[in-house]
Amino acid sequence: QVQLVESGGGLVQAGDSLRLSCAASGRIFSTYTLAWFRQAPGKEREFVAAVNWSGSRTNYADYVKGRFTISRDYTKNTVYLQMNSLKPGDTAVYYCAVRVTGGLGPGAENYGCWGQGTQVTVSS
Repeated sequence: QVQLVESGGGLVQAGDSLRLSCAASGRIFSTYTLAWFRQAPGKEREFVAAVNWSGSRTNYADYVKGRFTISRDYTKNTVYLQMNSLKPGDTAVYYCAVRVTGGLGPGAENYGCWGQGTQVTVSS
């Protein structure tokens, strides 16, 4: 079982940057994929970005490409989401998730372990 704890959320202004962290503990294998999703009020949870455990492959949603960067530090079992040029539309609760079957696809149903989420609010 893997436990995930997100941190780094907060209130920022449009154009600002923020870095989220997700600390993973428990049994973690090299085949795992780690991802970030987000959920805004009244909306469904949506995919943001994913990275394989080695860090060699990434996948991004179109609406964050060029602004967000996902990375991981395997020495700390931590995944990061660097968010630049933030927009009010990025306001959401951001969740870290683990997919044990590999792959970088965006379907939330393929991710079996989730963190508690961290709130990101971007004011205009």
